[in-house]
Amino acid sequence: MNRKKKINQILSKKSKRAKSKKAFESGGCNKPRYISKAERAKMEVETEASEKETTTDSN
Repeated sequence: MNRKKKINQILSKKSKRAKSKKAFESGGCNKPRYISKAERAKMEVETEASEKETTTDSN
């Protein structure tokens, strides 16, 4: 009984992991992708630079 129970637990755990991984890859996950602090700062600098270019181009 214990051996059978253990095998069933292992198989169900594997199937749950596969389902969650598949959902995450297909975009079914509501959690946004993590962006590090350095990447956020880099993106902010790039947006400021592009805003400056658009304002200088329009003048």
